[in-house]
Amino acid sequence: MSKAPLSDPLTIRLPLDVLDDIEKIAAASDRKRSWVIVRALKAYLEGEGADILAIIKGREQIAAGGVHDMDDVIREIEAIVNSKAA
Repeated sequence: MSKAPLSDPLTIRLPLDVLDDIEKIAAASDRKRSWVIVRALKAYLEGEGADILAIIKGREQIAAGGVHDMDDVIREIEAIVNSKAA
């Protein structure tokens, strides 16, 4: 399995308690700190980060005109429901 390309090194400052937890997890799992941090970032990106990225995409779609008038949507739904009930 090939490795994903890596960025240039990043420098970050962490609260000491966060760094302590990262170091404990790295030691317990026999991994490097960067492995733990990348896993944590991926977990964030799959959760809250994905929500933020979806909002950005939605805003881009709106700006590009990819919208539907709510009244038209409601009329279409009502027509479908009424035709099924008949």
